[in-house]
Amino acid sequence: MTDAHAVANTKAGGTQMFAEAGEAPARIAAQLDANRTLVARLADRLRRLAPRAVLTAARGSSDNAATFARYLIETRAATLTSSYAPSVSSVYAAQPKLHDTVFVAISQSGRSPDLLAAVSAAKTAGAFTIALVNQEDSPLAALADDVVPLRAGAEKSVAATKTYLAANAAILQLVAEWREDAELKKALVSLPQNLAKAWSLDWQAPRLAEAKDLYVIGRGLGFGLAQEAALKFKETCGLHAEAFSAAEVRHGPMALVGPHFPALIFAQNDETRAGIESLARQFLAAGADVTAAGLEMPGAANLPVLDAHPALQPVLMAQSFYRLVASLSLARGYDPDRPPLLNKITETI
Repeated sequence: MTDAHAVANTKAGGTQMFAEAGEAPARIAAQLDANRTLVARLADRLRRLAPRAVLTAARGSSDNAATFARYLIETRAATLTSSYAPSVSSVYAAQPKLHDTVFVAISQSGRSPDLLAAVSAAKTAGAFTIALVNQEDSPLAALADDVVPLRAGAEKSVAATKTYLAANAAILQLVAEWREDAELKKALVSLPQNLAKAWSLDWQAPRLAEAKDLYVIGRGLGFGLAQEAALKFKETCGLHAEAFSAAEVRHGPMALVGPHFPALIFAQNDETRAGIESLARQFLAAGADVTAAGLEMPGAANLPVLDAHPALQPVLMAQSFYRLVASLSLARGYDPDRPPLLNKITETI
């Protein structure tokens, strides 16, 4: 670790964002234990419902967790999953036909008017509604047919960290129980311990300290992580970051990649890995400054990751990333706890 990096890490340790992200292992251990019975009951109901589709509704970091949910549900439960646009209900007042579907709303506060309108419309349209929410006394929790509490504790930093991780953990637990996936359930037992290990990993990204633009790449189960990282770069570092699938970036966006163009690439150890490796080599051949997590690429700045179940790796990499981005925020002259023009609760309509 360089002296400058050590100083940045020390300063980041004094931020609310850093402290809250560091709470995640203990909070998620308690969450998984406390929710075991209610998630098993909910999973049994999902097996009996056998929904034809799952819809998700969320904003911000919660919507990035919903992206993770989409890939996990479609690959593990073979059930069509799609993001629902809240404005369909809150602005257009349209009434979709949602019989035989499950509608999952994910939120930290559970108070955004457009999300509440979407859940209300979904119930009227015949959907079974589930809220994954941190504030158990919120309007969203009262409105939904069933609730999975995130149990992350109070989150004061504007930039969400532990609630994003807790939402991912709740999704993993729910899908593992729904599909009676013994392998995934076994892997979940080690998630809190591995989150603590991931938090201790030394992630450095000196190539990003002076960056103005950035691509963040992931695919499949890792695409939600790419979205979350891009969001955090924007809100805590003033860094214009765009998230792309490793497949989609080849269609048009690749034209911007050239010498010294910065890219952060995430890869979990599943069927998407070979394609991500190929893309990373293409970026490097174009002269890009590549920082890679989950790959060992000559010419890239390689970040250490844990060997774990592929479905857990994006969650573990998010934990390591939060430590990095808090330090990077301060190094770039920002306060990660107080992003400009943002509030903790955003009540969109």
